[in-house]
Amino acid sequence: MGNIVAIVGRPNVGKSTLFNRLVGMRQAIVDATEGTTRDRHYGTTDWNGREFTVIDTGGFTVNSEDIFERAICRQVELAIEEADSLIFMVDVETGITDLDLTMAELLRRQSKPVLLAVNKVDNAMRQTDAYEFYSLGLGDPVTVSSMTGSGTGDLLDAVVASLPADGPEEKTDGTTIPKIAIVGRPNVGKSSLTNALLGEERNIVTPIAGTTRDAIHSYYNKFGMEFHLVDTAGLRKKQKVTDDLEFYSVMRTIRAIEECDTAILMLDASQGVDAQDMNIFHLIVKNRKGCVIVVNKWDTVPDKQSNTMKEYAENIRRKLAPFSDVPIVFTSVTEKQRIFDALKTALHVCDNRRRRIPTSELNDFILPIIEQTPPPSIKGKYVRIKYAMMLPTPTPQFAFFVNLPQYVKDPYRRFLENRIRGEWDFSGVPMQIYFRQK
Repeated sequence: MGNIVAIVGRPNVGKSTLFNRLVGMRQAIVDATEGTTRDRHYGTTDWNGREFTVIDTGGFTVNSEDIFERAICRQVELAIEEADSLIFMVDVETGITDLDLTMAELLRRQSKPVLLAVNKVDNAMRQTDAYEFYSLGLGDPVTVSSMTGSGTGDLLDAVVASLPADGPEEKTDGTTIPKIAIVGRPNVGKSSLTNALLGEERNIVTPIAGTTRDAIHSYYNKFGMEFHLVDTAGLRKKQKVTDDLEFYSVMRTIRAIEECDTAILMLDASQGVDAQDMNIFHLIVKNRKGCVIVVNKWDTVPDKQSNTMKEYAENIRRKLAPFSDVPIVFTSVTEKQRIFDALKTALHVCDNRRRRIPTSELNDFILPIIEQTPPPSIKGKYVRIKYAMMLPTPTPQFAFFVNLPQYVKDPYRRFLENRIRGEWDFSGVPMQIYFRQK
């Protein structure tokens, strides 16, 4: 990862609004509720030819008994340690508060550049009010309005000037790096899996359902593996989504599925597969994404026998039918059991999704099978398949050219799909087969 800039400050000063403006999209949830942002949230932007990573953080508090606020403070501290440069945001409307003074003292002890951004300065009177922030001892304040974008150019000029002149550049083209999203119902262990894979407290983990709200992006480049990992909020049934923040979280999760290459669908071994798990699975398939089923908390299943895992997997596949060619990995994140097997399987599914079969090789294999087992005749009319080809699409899609495409039914479509899957490894990847007039 290249140069990193972290946006820090107390709650409700406009950090997430500025983050969204800098990265050019509504990537972080913005709401008037304090504590909306909990985890570190990463995005990339560029200014005057310099590309860098921006981190949005939760609001900094002190001496709080709240479990989330204590965890948020830990995330802020980690972001400060990780960053090359810091944007300290304050609010001109409220002036200097005790929390601002505490955080200013913390930042003055850092050896990193700190840029003081006074937010909500959108008229001349507030421009004058901003002068009081000189007393924080962090240099000249930069006045901005993250809502309207006023002053962000000056802030970005200062950010670029504060970055190391010879900062490391991204060596890998981001468009070719696989993106893996971890999805599932609340409290199945998604954030715990992310933290275990990254080897750090990347995301906040508590026993409370709904802890993760944003879709949290992380970059992984270890042990010869390189990919983007996205931790998402738990998806509950639509009628159970009651407040605005949870609605936004659900939309972020759906967008993460739409943008990923492969989704890891996490299940709770003690609860099995329920209707909401199936809804998430069908959403993954509908978007033509690769899928890996990870059954977490396997250590909590009592009285396991030698064939318990096999029977459990067979039961899952029966529920997933007709698309049952999906890898299933049994893990225990707390015990660190088989978590890297899940990761390797997800990367293998990414490779399967990109697999391409030459037209000649496909026809040499499939045409003899079609000749031996042709489509059934309907109303005395015989269906003849001339040849097949794999379409130049991002996901596996095949076109079969026939004389009467309207007479080819779904059972024969599934027959051809099973034969193709038996010859080439497309496990975990939805496949589309079309019949076209020839």
